[in-house]
Amino acid sequence: MTEDESTETAAETAADPTTDAAADAAAEPAAEITFDGELYPARPARLRPRANLRASRIQRSFSDPRSADASNVSYVEWLIRQSMLRDAQVLSRGLSGQPSMWRNPYAKPDARRAIRTASVWFTAYPISLITEPGVSYLGALGDERLWAAFETIGISAVHTGPVKRAGGITGWSTTASVDGHFDRISTQIDPAFGSEDEFRILSDVADHHGGSVIDDIVPGHTGKGADFRLAEMAYKDYPGIYHMVEIPEESWGLLPEVPAGRDSVNLNKETEHQLAEQGFIIGELQRVIFYSPGQKDTNWSATGPVLGVDGITRRWVYLHYFKQGQPSINWLDPTFAGMRLVIGDALHSLGDLGSSALRLDANGFLGVEKSASGSPAWSEGHPLSEAANHLIAGMVRKVGGFSFQELNLTIEDIRDTGRVGADLSYDFINRPAYQHALAMGDTEFLRLTLRTSLSLGVEPVSLVHALQNHDELTYELLHWETLHRTDLYAFRDVEITGGQLAETVRADLVAKLTGEAADYNMVFTTNGIACTTASVIAATQGHTTLASITETDVESIRAAHLCLVRFNAWQPGVFALSAWDLLGMLPVPASEVRDLIADGDTRWIERGAHDLMNVFPEATASSSGMPRGRSLYGSLPEQLETPGSFALSVRQILDLRSSYGLDIASQVDIPDVAHPGMLVMVHRLDEGDATVEDPRLQITVLNFTGEPIEGTVRSDALVARRAVVDATTHEETGRVDDLQSFSVSLPPYGGLFLIIEPEVDAAS
Repeated sequence: MTEDESTETAAETAADPTTDAAADAAAEPAAEITFDGELYPARPARLRPRANLRASRIQRSFSDPRSADASNVSYVEWLIRQSMLRDAQVLSRGLSGQPSMWRNPYAKPDARRAIRTASVWFTAYPISLITEPGVSYLGALGDERLWAAFETIGISAVHTGPVKRAGGITGWSTTASVDGHFDRISTQIDPAFGSEDEFRILSDVADHHGGSVIDDIVPGHTGKGADFRLAEMAYKDYPGIYHMVEIPEESWGLLPEVPAGRDSVNLNKETEHQLAEQGFIIGELQRVIFYSPGQKDTNWSATGPVLGVDGITRRWVYLHYFKQGQPSINWLDPTFAGMRLVIGDALHSLGDLGSSALRLDANGFLGVEKSASGSPAWSEGHPLSEAANHLIAGMVRKVGGFSFQELNLTIEDIRDTGRVGADLSYDFINRPAYQHALAMGDTEFLRLTLRTSLSLGVEPVSLVHALQNHDELTYELLHWETLHRTDLYAFRDVEITGGQLAETVRADLVAKLTGEAADYNMVFTTNGIACTTASVIAATQGHTTLASITETDVESIRAAHLCLVRFNAWQPGVFALSAWDLLGMLPVPASEVRDLIADGDTRWIERGAHDLMNVFPEATASSSGMPRGRSLYGSLPEQLETPGSFALSVRQILDLRSSYGLDIASQVDIPDVAHPGMLVMVHRLDEGDATVEDPRLQITVLNFTGEPIEGTVRSDALVARRAVVDATTHEETGRVDDLQSFSVSLPPYGGLFLIIEPEVDAAS
């Protein structure tokens, strides 16, 4: 389609008129189509195909050329030029039919191939990085000095975070992001973060240092940009991008009034139920993410009256799993417009900007389906999500990249989606568990999560084991809270249900990390706790206020922080950390981000601005306006010149990981421990080849407490009478006895990286 074809006049976009009697008769409903009577009730009669699904051509006059509505052809054309769907059409045509599309395997995920490309990731956050005056975020990330520091530490990839335009469009103006740039409205780089050329330079610099760049796509929703505005106007395929339903004018009385200055209003539970009863929407979903009484009571919102390009004024009800400004994408609309939009965005990042990989954000909510009357709609773990993820991840692999998913659902969901979808999954399973182990000085729940994951087929090599990122410490514990809520588990010497287990762990975390225990960490809606890694540790060490943390406390906080680094790095899979980790950042006081957290999004306290390379020490905020947080460890240049610093200690930890190929090894056992604060993980250094006989074994032993401990490591995977070698000192520390065990001593928050060599054939 040419530029002229993509900007047809509004009058030409109206649907073809069909008014003759024969056509009307043909449109009359046939016998009712029925699905499984128990789970899938028959479609209400009012939703069967009818003549009223066809729009009529309406002659109308046009208003002032400055007006921002469908009556102004120039405005419609301007929106089309801004839209992601239009860009996707252009991008896809550029790759279609090219031999490059057939050079790479794409059917099956390959975690180890992805890890060999990038094993240790730095997770950046655009609005929080302090840069030199006049230097953009992407310009700073592409700095040779930064990549030299990364190479020294052992970091091999940068996840940029979302850098494309986000937010919305109102009239002729853009509006700010409502969710940290995860409400994307364009394939273009946001000028606040740099340019496409700077992104390409970043990709080149990373490649020069043996690294990679990881970008984001958001397959679950967009912002309220040009695509959504065109959808409201019923322009061509655009309504098909979203889960949006036109409500007939005679039923507008069911809809709430939209307050002045707003373009939509969230539905309350009663209205949601009424619209579902009348067959307009599928109604209640399995949960309301970001639930907030009076602000987000349901996952549905109603628009105000919007003039369409055909002259008809409509009101719509649309789905948004997340915030009201994040309308959900419909992956099974007959136009497949949503699918085209998302794939086009992915191809732009990989083929045009030079990314090596993509994060699939919020990719577990791509299918919704009506369930039996009175039951919530099926919205999590839906097969359509698996199918859509297969398409996205397959396309990414087809053009030579890899992907990882942020799928906070059950372990089975992560396993099943990962069988055909993304190459790697974010470790939502063990992240809250290792924080719980530190908070309680007891690894019992962490051992349970590790064992459960392994037994259900989610090996650690397929996971991204991360410290802090831009999101909260998630404690929803959905595996235990939902599918396994009635299953029984042994915990603290009693048997409790999965639901009780989740409730207990949440209560422990809230009590130990927030409120009177630590007024600087804050609960985030029903999802988790807003905090930094350093502030979690500070709370566990008894600091009730930020002011109570002095320079003399830094060493103890750093020691605990390194314990968490060892846990995440000394097991197979990707290890990820952020600038907040590298610099030991504390949360910013709530009073400094009062406006940002006013709607309940407390996560802004953990996103304090930071000067990674000490390029602008006088800055009190990032260029995006995030206030500067307090760093306990100092900038990277300072740390790399200071023996024993956090950054240099991380380098030593990562050197052991890479030297022995632990990142692509196989986990074989999480044994019982002699002390509740101990954790032991046993790995075969076999690169994932289960046929290798008698390989090297690696044993990670950690102390999650602030006290020295002595204990015994015992595992059926150990071979009696073999030497146990400390990989740090290369000294033999003992031998496996006939009970397949050996003794260890650990300092506070200490860790051991132990190796057991295979039997050497004397004849060889």
